Amino acid sequence: MEHYVPERTVRLRDGRALGYAEFGDPAGRPLLYFHGFPGSRIEAALGDAVARARGVRLVGVDRPGIGLSDFLDGRSIPDWPADVAELADALGFGRFAVVGVSGGGPYALACAWKIPERLDAACVIGGLGPFDGSAAVQDMMGLGRFALSLPQHAPWAVQPLFQAAAWGIGAQAEALVDFLAGSLPEPDRSALDDPGVRRVLAESYREAVRQGGRGAGAEAGLYGGPWGFRLEDIAMEVDLWHGERDSVVPVAMGRLQARAIPRCRAKILPEEGHFSLPIRRMGEILDALMP
Repeated sequence: MEHYVPERTVRLRDGRALGYAEFGDPAGRPLLYFHGFPGSRIEAALGDAVARARGVRLVGVDRPGIGLSDFLDGRSIPDWPADVAELADALGFGRFAVVGVSGGGPYALACAWKIPERLDAACVIGGLGPFDGSAAVQDMMGLGRFALSLPQHAPWAVQPLFQAAAWGIGAQAEALVDFLAGSLPEPDRSALDDPGVRRVLAESYREAVRQGGRGAGAEAGLYGGPWGFRLEDIAMEVDLWHGERDSVVPVAMGRLQARAIPRCRAKILPEEGHFSLPIRRMGEILDALMP
């Protein structure tokens, strides 16, 4: 991670700070990376080496209330593309590509829907799908389903719960990674055996709760409610990758999105899980996305 610059921000027109970190080739083609949930800009470090080898400038971006980015009360998922466009302008990117991993998936899709004229490519990796009452939601891991459905069923409990969770994650990020490594299918356990991967994830989780649990709590509410746009209205081509053995975001969610997005190029990999897919296959994904 020799090009890792963790503490950068831009000032948006409304006065908010937006945090980001750069990896890969600093002179390469720009790709904005939208992290998972919980996660932060640090997560993009997992793609540093493969991005550098392919001439890609990989920019991880903190969403509002996460890491270095100021909280924005009442935000929506479709608000994100405007922040992204301002960041791209500040970095001198006329056009760029976006990739959303796990909880970053809806944000990549919002960009594909709202600012296709700025995008060279859009990609979703193991992306969270709409909570529409389908069987796909029921297939999620119990802890994830509980956290993302709580804002709809007990909104009063969201902030106390996420604040307590934030304290725990901040103090015991490595223990959270250990728990994941022991509770996931074999492809993910194998991918998380790498000490470098575990170190990046732990740091990313700590940054996710740098400001406490308010940002994560707000984000959970956005996932579980209406997204503010229809997948069927995305006009540009979208690449979608999903692991058949994903127990965090079930593959049924990926297939549902692939059917709904009109110009979706879906690749379902039977031997990959939720973490193993972006960790093991990022080179292959970048080759397809930015040939």
